[in-house]
Amino acid sequence: MPIQILPPDVANKIAAGEVVERPASVVKELIENALDAGATDIRVEIAKGGQSLIRVADNGCGIPADEVELAFQHHATSKVADADDLFAIQTLGFRGEALPSIAAVSRVTMLTRPREQAAGVELRLEGGRVVARRTAAAPAGTILTVEDLFFNVPARRKFLRTVATETSLIAEIVSHYALAYPDRRFTLISEGRTVLQTAGSGDLKDALLAVYGLDVARHMLILNEPPDPQTGIGVSGAIGGPALHRANRKYIIFFVNGRVVRSPMLTTAIAQAYQGVVPTGRHPFVVLNIHVPPDQIDVNVHPQKLEIKFARSDEVFRVVQRAVRRLLVEEAPVHQFSRTIEVLDEPETPPAPTQPPLSTDEDDMRVQLFTPPPPTGRPTRTAWTPPPPTNRPHTPTPTPPPEAGGTKLPPLRVLGQTMLTYIICEGPDGLYLIDQHTAHERVLLERLRKQRAQQAVPSQRLLQPLTIELTPQQMAVVEEQREALLHLGFDVEPFGGLTVLVRAIPDVLKNRPDPAAALAEVIDGAIHDRSGLSWEDRLVMYAACRGAVKAGDPLTHEEMVDLIRQLEQTDLSRTCAHGRPTVVRLSVEQLEREFGRR
Repeated sequence: MPIQILPPDVANKIAAGEVVERPASVVKELIENALDAGATDIRVEIAKGGQSLIRVADNGCGIPADEVELAFQHHATSKVADADDLFAIQTLGFRGEALPSIAAVSRVTMLTRPREQAAGVELRLEGGRVVARRTAAAPAGTILTVEDLFFNVPARRKFLRTVATETSLIAEIVSHYALAYPDRRFTLISEGRTVLQTAGSGDLKDALLAVYGLDVARHMLILNEPPDPQTGIGVSGAIGGPALHRANRKYIIFFVNGRVVRSPMLTTAIAQAYQGVVPTGRHPFVVLNIHVPPDQIDVNVHPQKLEIKFARSDEVFRVVQRAVRRLLVEEAPVHQFSRTIEVLDEPETPPAPTQPPLSTDEDDMRVQLFTPPPPTGRPTRTAWTPPPPTNRPHTPTPTPPPEAGGTKLPPLRVLGQTMLTYIICEGPDGLYLIDQHTAHERVLLERLRKQRAQQAVPSQRLLQPLTIELTPQQMAVVEEQREALLHLGFDVEPFGGLTVLVRAIPDVLKNRPDPAAALAEVIDGAIHDRSGLSWEDRLVMYAACRGAVKAGDPLTHEEMVDLIRQLEQTDLSRTCAHGRPTVVRLSVEQLEREFGRR
């Protein structure tokens, strides 16, 4: 094929592909335009995850009537005049590519009016071409409507994820900018329902409350490190205390001069600051805005402006790490007990003397997996309900060895527990070390899958429903996947705004000190899982993970024996749901070699 100049429509679609990856990319670009226009009130409305409708309305400066068409030309911008401006960018947008790229792959309607003009202009485009223009009444500012995204690029549509996922990604974008600009009022409406609304009061605590809810906001510590007179580098925002952490890094959010960015360097600085503060494998809540002189950063290194380069990265790292660590040391509160959750227990055993109550300290609680609940003749209120007892003797009859080539374990004899994490066992062909968390996760996963297939997942009703505040992203999943959650044992219903009522939880989670947090973690895990599994499969997988015993939980000999017996009966006993090994074997031959016996 000879070298040739691409047709304009092909070139435009290629350029759009760099900027417009999915509906959330459109929302991001339009919010940035609104902020650059000086808007103090930004309203985002979407339908079908942004695929059929995205509307962003702002009260910014608007676009003069004679410049409206020019705004949709490539490389047209009011934010850069010459090459020198590229080395001191002070706006969020500057390339002049957002509007033409969005218009190239959708049907766009812009209604805009500067305050000094009596009437506004409405401009309609399809696939990047102007199809209509008229003078129209309009409020001061800009309303930009994007419909039928990727209508002319069907190949791009098939790469989009479910409506719930795309909605959650948009909610994440709006939430991030609401946190970066607490002095601006943000509203997100999905399918006609208000998902998020901030006050725009200028107080970061108000924005944190709107985005994360009271349970998270009250554990956040406000950070304000003014810029250093010599370097000009400062940091402000909020960080979570020691009691506030999650299983992934999703809640570590960085802004640089108000721009949302991804930065492995800054993530490492946070990890070092929190070293020894949160449990291993857990990650804090962090919302930080790093202030750097504009001529000390390069924001033009990523098509979607998500990455950034620092001229003095070591200095930025030091400022962030020390500021966060200092605030944790000086202000972090003492860890408090988790709230006691009361559940309705309906045992069928006759009355008998009750046992002493268990500790409800999340860090010290013994996970009572295999001991019976306090027997009673009537429904009782108890801090937590362990599963029913087994009738096995302490040393069960060994199970027959698996067939050759099978995946089941041979019969094992439990010797003990080491490091409160690994169960030591003796087998017919060597010594076995079993990770108690991954092993129990595998057991629970197979149990839940069988119960779900039979539509008989045991559920534990709570004596008093729990109220829990979710993020907009989590709420979108709860609303779309409520039926899947119900099949899994979660009885969840909306309770206004971002609050839901939890009336029941899966039986496998009833030993958790805080099932509300478990619900949020199950949803988060399913949202960020990239396995390609269905929503129901992902929810089951993460429910099994959250319900399993953890590293550091002490187990009695009887509990270990029962766990190993259950693991022996599973079909895929060698790995957990995420592919991590459950068992490591040290063969007889290896032992003999190490001790010089062969």
